[in-house]
Amino acid sequence: MTSTGAKGAPRRHEGTKARRLLGTVLAIVTAGIVAAPLAQQTADRSKPPALGPAPSLKLPPVEKRTLSNGLQVLVIGVHKVPVVHLELTLRTGVAADPAGKFGLSSLAADMLDEGAGSRSALEISDAIDFLGAELSTAGTADGAYVELHVPVARLADALPVFADVVARPAFPDAELKRLRDERVASLLEMQDDPEQLIQVAFPRTVYGAQHRYGTPVVGTSESLGGITSADLKAFHASQYQPANAVLVVAGDIKADTVVPMLERALGTWKGATAAAAASLPAAPQLTARRVFLVDKPGAPQSQVRIGWVGVARSTPDYYALRVLNTVLGEAFTSRLNTNLREVHGYSYGASSRFDMRLFPGPFFAAAGVQTDKTADALKEFFIELARIHEPVPVAELEKAKNYLALLMPRTFETTRGTADALASAWLHGLPADYYSTYADRIRAVTAADVKRAADKYIQPDKLAVVIVGDRKAIEANVKALNLGPVTLIAAGDVFR
Repeated sequence: MTSTGAKGAPRRHEGTKARRLLGTVLAIVTAGIVAAPLAQQTADRSKPPALGPAPSLKLPPVEKRTLSNGLQVLVIGVHKVPVVHLELTLRTGVAADPAGKFGLSSLAADMLDEGAGSRSALEISDAIDFLGAELSTAGTADGAYVELHVPVARLADALPVFADVVARPAFPDAELKRLRDERVASLLEMQDDPEQLIQVAFPRTVYGAQHRYGTPVVGTSESLGGITSADLKAFHASQYQPANAVLVVAGDIKADTVVPMLERALGTWKGATAAAAASLPAAPQLTARRVFLVDKPGAPQSQVRIGWVGVARSTPDYYALRVLNTVLGEAFTSRLNTNLREVHGYSYGASSRFDMRLFPGPFFAAAGVQTDKTADALKEFFIELARIHEPVPVAELEKAKNYLALLMPRTFETTRGTADALASAWLHGLPADYYSTYADRIRAVTAADVKRAADKYIQPDKLAVVIVGDRKAIEANVKALNLGPVTLIAAGDVFR
């Protein structure tokens, strides 16, 4: 608004002074910028700036407590948002499956929230939804998990539901039939999907039908059909015990606050003496290269996996293998993907993996490739599997180590990720300083370490080559490579 004098004439000179003063200030600032020393503007833009030192991973302290029933509790404060994540982990993986009932451990975990305590499956779901929480259960190769993600303000209300699911599942027949039927249907669908079929065909070929790792975690149609509610109850009674578990709590809460709440909810969960730790027999290692072809007429691509029995998570060569596999096929810029995708255009993506479990899991290199380029792709696979035995150049080695070291902090970005990391460390018996020393141990890996690991754990002339694809289109060219004897497998036989 314009001010006026005694006679009503507008007084504009004050606004004019202000504008002039602002102009003077801007001129001085601009002159200072222009007059800045030339040395400050001579950045070398012909190359990326040098990387500074990698930040160290600093985790909050982990407080260890034990409930009256012997359940171990690990509490770690993550005070970013007012939520808390609970992850109960049990050493109850597929090794605990009885012969003839493969899939029992996985099905038991899946059934935990299908009715527990006085609540039905729908009532459990409704109660959790009302609290703005998430509850999930799962069974894997190495263990079983029950997870609760909930606002801190609703934790006390959610814990009784969580405790019922853990300690008092009902295993109702109707829900068992539904889940069992769903699994059988999924197994049938997998036979028609080459990408899923190769995931079953490869371990079946490498481990055989009698070894537990040669059969899907969910079991087979035949084994699932023989699992009853009584089997699930007996399995839960023997395996779901406080002495066989750890509970990780990560979030905006303190141990002194949450432990009494856990004691009230879970303290009455009792168990007999912990079941003896399940074990798996050593799988016989392959001694000569062989090719296995699973015929899928009309398949738009050939799915390829090349590998054999790998190593357990406890291997002393863990860090060398992580670096080796990052060079070979773990990252987008790794050798396999660069070769098959970027250079030759045979695949949308190629990778490799050491699937380290409590017992030796598989090593494999994998890709989905153009049908008419199947044999050419196999050549490139073996070129890279041979080249990994040569000393890795310094720049490539450092790139792989930096990739792994700098990726680790992402694990702890969320409460869920933090809880999962601590649970995994407990499950696999990792040392307390595993995460804090991880980057240093990765950076200590040398080219000689990588070569030694490659020579020991990747032997191209002894690997199984498993292909799911159109036999008529690929068989002749694959045989012409003379990789080894070719065995034909029917898709249905993979699941028997």
